[in-house]
Amino acid sequence: MNWILRPFDNLTPKELYKILQLRNEVFIVEQNCPYQDCDNKDIYAWHLMGMLEDRLLAYSRLLAPGISYSESSIGRVVSSPSTRKTGMGKKLMQESIEQIRNLFQTDIIRIGAQLYLRKFYESFGFIKDSDIYLEDNIPHILMLKEPK
Repeated sequence: MNWILRPFDNLTPKELYKILQLRNEVFIVEQNCPYQDCDNKDIYAWHLMGMLEDRLLAYSRLLAPGISYSESSIGRVVSSPSTRKTGMGKKLMQESIEQIRNLFQTDIIRIGAQLYLRKFYESFGFIKDSDIYLEDNIPHILMLKEPK
């Protein structure tokens, strides 16, 4: 696995295509949730890609404080369906948290998590920080990770 981290302006057209393809495959088609994925935050984000040869297997979007929330944030966390149950999601989150530290010099991270993934994110030190809310008809909660 090769981790690649790039700001939007440094993504190649093929990388951007693979990112949008994976996000659409999972968030729109698999989850049967038509929504506007391109939300103008991508252009301000750092894009973390887990590549194996020429295949994008894992991806997340890293945002500086002040873009989505007052804290830094990790979003669009997704792994290829072909890697499910292999630990890829855990590797992606570990790498995402480490890259947030490196990029923004902070351990404080806020996420908007799909409710069914609450325990997964709690395993990385995130705690529930809101009531349940619907986003694109899917139950979500805000979660916060602070330094120990």
